[in-house]
Parts: sequence; C-alpha cells; structure tokens
Amino acid sequence: MAVDERNLQVLANFCAAAADAMAFTLMRTAHSAFVKETEDFSCQIVTREGLAFTSPRHFGAPWYSGIDYRPLLDMFDSYVEGDICVTNDPYSGFVATHSPDLHIWKPVFHEGRIACFVVGHIHNTDVGGAVPASLSRSLTEIEQEGVRIPPVKLVAGGVLNDFVVEVLRANVRSPDQNGGDLHAQLACVNVGERKIREIIRRFGFDAFIEGVGMLLDYADRQARAVLRKVPDGDYFFADYADEDSVGGRPCRVALTLRIRGDEAELDYTGSDPQLASSLNMPTGGRERHPLVMVGLTYVLYTLNNDILLNAGTLRPARAILPEGTVVNAQRPAAVGMRSLTCAMTQIVTVGAFAQALPHLMPAASPGGNAILNVKTADRAGRPVMASIGPVGGGGGGTPFCDGSDGAGGATGFLRNTPVEISEAEVPVHFLRYGLHPDTGAPGRYRGGLSAVMEFRVSSPETVVTARNRNRSLMPSWGVQGAHAGVVSHFVRNPGTAGEAELGNTDVVHCDPGDVIRVIGPGAGGYGDPFRRPPEAVLADVRCGYVSPGSARADYGVAIAGEGVRAQVDEAATAALRAATGTAASGMFTFGRERVAFESVWTRERYDLLTEFLASVPVGWRFFLKHRIFDTVAQAGQDGAVREQMAAIFARLRAQYGLPAAASA
Repeated sequence: MAVDERNLQVLANFCAAAADAMAFTLMRTAHSAFVKETEDFSCQIVTREGLAFTSPRHFGAPWYSGIDYRPLLDMFDSYVEGDICVTNDPYSGFVATHSPDLHIWKPVFHEGRIACFVVGHIHNTDVGGAVPASLSRSLTEIEQEGVRIPPVKLVAGGVLNDFVVEVLRANVRSPDQNGGDLHAQLACVNVGERKIREIIRRFGFDAFIEGVGMLLDYADRQARAVLRKVPDGDYFFADYADEDSVGGRPCRVALTLRIRGDEAELDYTGSDPQLASSLNMPTGGRERHPLVMVGLTYVLYTLNNDILLNAGTLRPARAILPEGTVVNAQRPAAVGMRSLTCAMTQIVTVGAFAQALPHLMPAASPGGNAILNVKTADRAGRPVMASIGPVGGGGGGTPFCDGSDGAGGATGFLRNTPVEISEAEVPVHFLRYGLHPDTGAPGRYRGGLSAVMEFRVSSPETVVTARNRNRSLMPSWGVQGAHAGVVSHFVRNPGTAGEAELGNTDVVHCDPGDVIRVIGPGAGGYGDPFRRPPEAVLADVRCGYVSPGSARADYGVAIAGEGVRAQVDEAATAALRAATGTAASGMFTFGRERVAFESVWTRERYDLLTEFLASVPVGWRFFLKHRIFDTVAQAGQDGAVREQMAAIFARLRAQYGLPAAASA
C-alpha cells in the first residue's frame, strides 16, 4: 500500500490505537494502585532505531512521548523473536530515570526482520532501599534507592528468566504486588506486538517502515511551524525548589531559551551543581532527553493541540546540560526525586516562553505534588505497602480562563486514587479529601485550587512517605499583576497539642491514632484580580472556593449574605475597587520569599557562583555551594559583588587546596 497523506493519517490512528490497547491492558491487569489508578506508567511504540513514534492518547504519563530508546536497544548484539528486555538502572543508557521505573522493551518481527519495538515503563510503589517506597530527599547515593537491574533479557526466545524475577522479588517490600505489575507489563508489550503485526498485515512491511518515518517528519514540521511564530531572542528564567537537601538551601534551575527561526535551544547553564540529595536528574547530557524537554512538548502542544507527539516533535530543539549539575548528574548521585527537579525544568520553560509570548502562556503550576505512600500492617499482621494518591495544586491561571482545580500543570496527568479503594487496601481512615478554599492565587483568572487530604493511621510502626514535597517556602509565581500561589502544608495531628508542621519532610513515622494532613501548593494567578468580574468572585464564594474575606481583600468584592443567598454588594464593591491602587508592576509576581532571596542572590552573583563551581571537581561543588552561601549570609552585601565573590573564591581555593580555574 502506498503511503499518501490520507493513508498516513489512517496509519497514525492505527498506531495510536495499538498504544491505547497496550495502556488498557496494563491498567486492567496491574496490581498496584499507583499503576491501575494513578496511571504512573508509559507505553510507546518506537522505530528500529529507538525513536518513539506513537503513544497512548489519553492514558499514562505524557513525559515520554519523545523518548529515545536507542541507548538501551544498542546494549544487545542481537534480538530473536520472543525476547523481552528489562532495566531500571538510571545510569544504564539514561532511559530509566530512577530505580522505581522499570522499563521493558520487545522487538516486533515480521518475516525475520525487526519492524519496531514495543516499550514502556511503570513506577513500582517500592523497589527496596533505605526507605519505604524507595525515594526520599535525604538519600545521597544511588545504592540507597533500591534494587537495580542492569539491562538484561527477562524473556529470551519466549522463555522467562526466573532468576531475574526472583532477584526483583527478593529485594522489595511487596513482592507479590511487584510481581503482578511485572506480569502486567509483559502482557502490555505482548498485546502491542500483536497489534503491530495486524497493522503490518494491513499496510505491508515496507509501507509501515516508510509511514512511521513520515510520522516523525510530520511532527517535526508541525513543531517548526509553531516555533516560527515565537519571536527570535534569548529568554532567561530561573526558579527554585525549596531545598537542595534536607534543611538545605534553595535549588536553582536556570534556563536560557534561544529561539532562532524554527529552532530552539534550551541552555540549562546556571543550574545548581550536582547535589548531595536525590533531586539530581540522570540525563547523561543527551540533548533531547525527555526530562528536560517535556516542558517544550507542553508548550508546543499548548500552542497547537493538533501536533503529533513523538520524537519528531523534539527535532527542532536541543538542550545544553552542563556535566556535574543537577540536570546532568554523574554516578553515584542519588536521583530518586528527579521528578521534582523535572517539574522545575517544565516551569522554567513556561516562564521563558511567557516572556516571548506574554499573552498566551499561563502562570506557574505548583510543580510539587506530594506522592503519598503508606507502609503499615493490617490487623492480621499482613504487611501493606501502597500508594494512596497524589496531593497537589491546580493549574496556573491562563490568559483565557481559571486554572484547573485540584490537579494541573506539570503533573496534572496523575489521577487520584478513589478513597474507597485506598481504604480497602490500606488500614487508614480518611477524614477529608477534596479542594481547599483560598488556595487558588487571586487574579483576573485565578489559579487552580489545591487538594487537601487528611487521614488517620490505624496501625503501629506505620511509615508515611510524601515524596516531591515542595513549595512550602517559595510559592508558584503569578503573571500580569496576579498574586503568587499559597505555600503547601504537611501537618501531623493538626488542631492538637502535638501539632507539628513537617515542611518538606518526606518520611514520617506514625503511631495508631496519628492524623496526617497534606495541603498542596497553590498555582499562580493571571492578571489583575481587581479586574475579575464580581459575578465570577460571587460564584467562587457560593461554591466555597473563595472566602468572603478573600473576596474583599484580594478581589475588592464585598459579599452580603451567606451560602447560596450570598450577593454582591455593588456599592461597597465599587468603593473598594476605587480606593485600591493598580496591580503590581512587572510581568511576574514571585512572592516575598523569592524576592528576599534574589535581593542577595542576584543573577550576577549566581552567574559568578556557577562559573566558580564549574571550575572545581564535581565532588566539591555541593559542599562549596553551601560554604559560599554561609559566607555571603555572614558578610552581608557591602561592596561590589564581583570583588566580594572573587575574594570568597580565592579564600576557598587556598583553604582546601583547590586547583586554579584554568587547570580544573
């Protein structure tokens, strides 16, 4: 069959349907709630060279639509029919990006020739290691983050390698759950193989090979058409995770976006050094690594939601990822919390594009969803290790509408786990799960509301983990005069004498009767909140999204009455709005904490810090960053920045015998 434009669309639909079938199979047969409910998994079909050309349309994690499996495919000299390979090692090919993500791939043969590979990953709730659920900000080296399987044939010529399965089972806290999820993955790729063979029978082998190449080329052209509409220029933006380690300093992710015609360069120079915590990203410096490119994918899809999402979408772009930094960590750095840093790369990408296209990009999403897991035991003593769902914030306000409530932005694809399922699987009692009022940042279009979850623990020696805790110090930014978001909260035993605010803690030991409350961080708003129609504010008050006090203080809208009987007091509203000045100047509203931080750590000072740290060995960088932060805090800001920093750097080189910059 010849491949023309009509047949190409038919082929694209067939391939997407095959990926959908893979995703359905995985969801319906998985054992863990984090796969079958939260949908933290991916399925792709990739070319013989490893480039993804189709993914599920509505299921799973969208981060990997442009993934390149070639580094893994090339680790085997040959494949035979029936082979299925597996790995979860972040440093083997830089495809699996933390140890809970178990990747598998299977060649699809037609008459002795490989047509493509069917691939995918799931996030295992636990793969062993130092803490339940395997991930914590406190971990400092990859060996602490659970069992790692180097690339190996799990199934060789149709025969399962039982030894590999037993190694996986022997090193995890819920072997039956992990084993069930593994067999779901095997079923997933087997379904994908069958679907691809049906497509080849319909189109023919040569037409199929030609067609998938054309799908990549078409996505390339679509992406370039979008980029041509972006004004040429250099756009710098930075944002921060609250802590680079437990109780540490802010972790900076910096991006210079360069647009030239129909191409984009994402230069992450200026991002923090490799950390002695698990926020590092294992990208291997690959210039189209999905962890640093997913923000671009989101932007391109926002500007054209007809664009094909595959590896061709990323062809017009490349990333610069300095070695030994948080975006290109070197072994043996811990990488378990790389998703938090990845969310920051997405947020800085949106921030950079917002400068180029100020009336098309949204405000910041929180980028700090808490993924809650519970390790406990039921009343019969049976061990339980389960995810009970993500708790995060909504989407940032947009130029056209409010942000989505409860989930949105960087991790909006994560579904919630119904309370009924969580209570059936885990011995906890839910007290509250819903939207929290006054958490959507005020704006002409407000930020999406945060989720709140509160539950009571029933068993002794229960451990609650809440990875990706963030935005408890520095809130999400608003744009065009809107407010910044609210910070997140993590509280044990709220409203009691033993109440404790846990901040960004991510491992908590609980006793029976302890109550845990998590409130996600709020998203930023868009536009002057005093330009929000009073009727929209009234609707929010009636729904319980905005309190009457916030309506008055933040929106200049006076509300008379309560509940469904509430009404706008038009005279008082007019007086309030007339008496209030204009919205904050400048494009971005960052919040007091970030403004205070950047009054000291200006772009000039951070550029000097980055240059110095790049000149010393990787193993020294995190240590020296903290020493420099301490020195600057003690010395104050007297004198010229360049001279002050040069003196600090010279003292450190002399104190620790560090090499001169030219020889490092």
